[in-house]
Parts: sequence; C-alpha cells; structure tokens
Amino acid sequence: MLPLRDDIPSRHFPAATLALIVLNAAAFLYELQLGQRIEDFMMLWAIVPARYTDSEIASRFSLATQVVPFFSSMFLHGGWLHLIGNMWTLWIFGDNVEDRLGRGKFLALYLCGGIAASLLHIFTNAGSPIPTIGASGAVAGLMGAYFRFFPHARVQTLVPPFFLGPYFELPAVLYLGWWFLTQFFSGAMSFGAQHREFAGVAWWAHVGGFAFGMIVCLFAQRQRRETLYANEG
Repeated sequence: MLPLRDDIPSRHFPAATLALIVLNAAAFLYELQLGQRIEDFMMLWAIVPARYTDSEIASRFSLATQVVPFFSSMFLHGGWLHLIGNMWTLWIFGDNVEDRLGRGKFLALYLCGGIAASLLHIFTNAGSPIPTIGASGAVAGLMGAYFRFFPHARVQTLVPPFFLGPYFELPAVLYLGWWFLTQFFSGAMSFGAQHREFAGVAWWAHVGGFAFGMIVCLFAQRQRRETLYANEG
C-alpha cells in the first residue's frame, strides 16, 4: 500500500522536514556526479556491517570513520525511486511529528531513529559486506512517532498496481501497524538463505527505527503527563 496523504494539516511551516528533504536530494545529486567512483564512495560512507563486527576489518578504520557513516548513510540513496519513496513518506508523516515535537526534538528523533535502525541492521546482518544506505530507518522512526501521537488520523492509500484507484482511507494505526508487521515478518524471512527475494532490503533497520520512534515518544508522552500532574498538584 502506498500512502498518498493524511487528514491532519500542519499548524506550522514544516521547515525541518523540508530541510531534510533538500539535504537528501542534494546528497543524491552529488552521488550522480561520482560516476565510477560511486562504489568506493558507498563503501566509505554507507553502513557496512562487517566494518563493525569483523575485528580485522574494523581495525583498518579510525573511530571517526566508523562513527560518521551512522549519519552520512541516512542521507544517501540508491536511485530515484529509493529517494522519492523515502522523501514522500517523510513529507506525509514528518510535518505533523514536527508540529508535535518542535524542530529541535524532531531533528533529534530523526537522527537517533536512523542510528537505532543502523545498529539493529548491523546486529541482524553481522559480517555482511553489503553497504546499506537510505533514510528509511530514520523515516521509520518518524512513522513510529506518528503511530504514537496520531493513531486516529486517516491515511489515504493506494494499492498497486492500480495507480488510478481505487483509493482507501485507513486509520493511521491500521496502516502503520500493517506496515510495521510486514517489515518485521519480511525481516524474519530474510534470515532464511532460500528467500533471496528478501535480500537487499534493510528490513530490520525499518523495524528498529519504527520501534525506537514509538517507544521514545511513548515515554515522552508519559513524562509530559507526569509533569502536568505535578504542576497541577
């Protein structure tokens, strides 16, 4: 199912959301200029699990060059569809989360969600030499936050390959819950060597990002309620 829009208008101009979209687009345009150097570039700036789980390989990198990919990888993409899909999802769900959290906390959630996604991907793909890129883990963190803050919102969706309709309007809790379950079970199936069709997608990064965003915002909401009750008392 492809999300088209939600029914909650932004209360403020989504400056942070737009800034992230611009940065991702600019990074992708830079990638297009690299030509034959793109493979070396990706191996250096993407998340490569073997760089962190294989002590012999890890010893070849400094602490800085091991840390930077946790940030740089979430601004790189493997193609136009990869970029557009992530940025469209960011636009749909990001503005409302930015409204709720404010720009600073929103950006912190985005970056920390991306890092959490990368850590779970490394853990579930230990030893893999395949570079992993994309904003999907960070965007999944915002989707988890949206799931927590706006469960009763409505999301208009499209079911491929019927791009001209019909359209379905689903509760956000149903759409995002279904999305999370598909990522979880796809990730579980990716552990089987026979399931080659699941290779190449960082399913567990999506799971990790979503779970991180939801749990952090659940905790934040509880803290907010406790503060309000304390002030009232």
